[in-house]
Amino acid sequence: MYRLAYETTLWNEITVYETGALFGRTGRFRCLRFADEAVQGAIDLKDPGRIVLEYPRALIHLMERNAPGFGRAFMIGHGIGTIPSRYPAGAFTIAEIDERVVTLSREYFGYPWDNVVIGDGRRLLEAEPPASLDVVLIDAFTKDGTPRHLTTVECFRMAGGKLRSPGLVLLNLAGRMRGDRRIASIHASLAEAFRHTAAFFLPESPGRPYGNVLLAGSSRPIAFAAEGMAGFRPFAPEPGFALRDRPE
Repeated sequence: MYRLAYETTLWNEITVYETGALFGRTGRFRCLRFADEAVQGAIDLKDPGRIVLEYPRALIHLMERNAPGFGRAFMIGHGIGTIPSRYPAGAFTIAEIDERVVTLSREYFGYPWDNVVIGDGRRLLEAEPPASLDVVLIDAFTKDGTPRHLTTVECFRMAGGKLRSPGLVLLNLAGRMRGDRRIASIHASLAEAFRHTAAFFLPESPGRPYGNVLLAGSSRPIAFAAEGMAGFRPFAPEPGFALRDRPE
């Protein structure tokens, strides 16, 4: 591993590095990583146009199947900007709490657009007009995982109020398919806010000691094709207790 940048901010411990191997694959990769060792974004330096990680490929598939030709999307959590960089600048508004993440995404990963707003993602989403969005995508991580206030019933109901029918909410989470009370609770929260939900799991792999879970919520059934999900498999989450906002 060759480290290009290392910074500690109020929110993150950030490393940008290059490596010849990523999740069992060889090549020349540039990665963004936080303190928990989880890779937040990666590019293939030999083929920069290729989407390296599975979860953005699966999320793009879910958006294109359930909100084809969407007009506006709101994303919480920027990373290196893999997903919004695939669309015109006006298609996405991105909320990112850590300004240095955005700066590093431009400097080392070539993020092209000026559509990132600095601040708490939930508060910025609350400021959006009702029924003004087609997709809300939550892909926010700190050293402690996805912030809790982005996973409650109240947050999901608020997000639903910002969506035009049928609307689509997507979450990218780290976790397990079974025996993970946090994943079960987040899904239970989403199910209280949306009539239809779906869950998908990508198992651990060499060099990645955690699984990826994608959750989706909408007012209509979630459509997908197995070949478009980049290895993610649908599963039925275990029962859980829905998360509620804590008193301030």
